Amino acid sequence: MNQIIIYGSQYGSTYRYAKQLSELTNIAAVCYKEAPDLSGMHTIIYMGGLYAGGVVGLAKTLRGFSIQDGQKLILVTVGLADPKESENRDNIHTSLQKQLSPELIERAKVFHLRGGINYQKLSFGHRMMMKLLYQSLHRTPLEKQTAENRALIETYGKQVDFTDFCALEPIIQEIQKGDAI
Repeated sequence: MNQIIIYGSQYGSTYRYAKQLSELTNIAAVCYKEAPDLSGMHTIIYMGGLYAGGVVGLAKTLRGFSIQDGQKLILVTVGLADPKESENRDNIHTSLQKQLSPELIERAKVFHLRGGINYQKLSFGHRMMMKLLYQSLHRTPLEKQTAENRALIETYGKQVDFTDFCALEPIIQEIQKGDAI
């Protein structure tokens, strides 16, 4: 079958998930910068890291793409925010709406995974952005902070890794479903 895993990773969490999913499913994983033409693919799995409200490489990879009959699109976001929190899922969905057509979002199966962060490995620009965000959140009264905001404050400057390869199981089940969307 024509299946592919395409990933957009900035600091490695998404890459690790894509590599593990590839090993578990025997589906080739490629960076979005090297993605082939998707028109002949049966199953397209796009895994992308969430950064500043966007999914790395997603818009570029799926620009001009529309799902044909018999194709299946699976979108997987990887970020620090806990996807079990409804507010975080809503924010992720809003990010996807900014990058994709309503048709793609409606027809795709969407999953959210947690990644990690190592402040020592962040680029200068990302470190500065996180510092400004931390300073802003730190001044916000506790009762006005979201769970995501509190988690960012607690982990600021640290190395944290929420990667959980067991969370790939529902994605594998979706890949194995016989019917395409």
